[in-house]
Amino acid sequence: MTARPILGVIACNRIVGTETAQAVMDRYIRAAMTYADVAALIVPSLSDLMTAAEVAPRLDGILLTGSPSNVATMRYGDEGGEGPFDEARDEIALSMVDRMIDLKKPVFGICRGFQEINVALGGTLRRDTSASDELIRHHAPDDVSFDAMFDHRHPVELAEGGLLASTYAKPKLDVNSVHYQGIGKLADGLTIEARAPDGLVEAYSARPNGAPLLAVQWHPEWGTENDPDSQTYFHLLGKALRGEL
Repeated sequence: MTARPILGVIACNRIVGTETAQAVMDRYIRAAMTYADVAALIVPSLSDLMTAAEVAPRLDGILLTGSPSNVATMRYGDEGGEGPFDEARDEIALSMVDRMIDLKKPVFGICRGFQEINVALGGTLRRDTSASDELIRHHAPDDVSFDAMFDHRHPVELAEGGLLASTYAKPKLDVNSVHYQGIGKLADGLTIEARAPDGLVEAYSARPNGAPLLAVQWHPEWGTENDPDSQTYFHLLGKALRGEL
């Protein structure tokens, strides 16, 4: 039996009871392992105890997940901003992006991960994606239930000739939208794969140093078992880890 690729999945620092835990929601790992057909290891965000350089050579790819926390504004040359923040995750995640690219290995991102990759490569974020009159609302009202939050949806237009448009063979997708922050300045070298109706970048791809890179602002790991379009995102992840993308 041929060994499956090993996917690293970034963890967050979360408070469980009274203690800090290295945590990643089960839905990310299950969706990736099921639809990418990979084994997985959790990468702890313990920047005081390890470096990305120690971990990256032992993985076949990395998935940077969504999170309740925001990337610290100093990481993209800004100040202020609303937390919660997880600066230890910032350190491990952003450096993992750099190290995986150095090794020509796949880097995939979802929501916060989408934002992290952009920041790691020199881009910036905007923090008004559910408050600006110039934009559609990218997050449900604060008083809805957790499940209803993921029912907040909008279409995205796929870039003609892009990886996603070619893969899905259609011009648009209907996606969930659960984010207060988004792309400000897109990092150099990233190719836009999808935009929201207001023009906000919702997906991008690249191949820096030959490393396959694909990230989306929406949450394909939510309800993946009932959404073939979301399953396709993880199929692409599996292909990337096998050198087939």
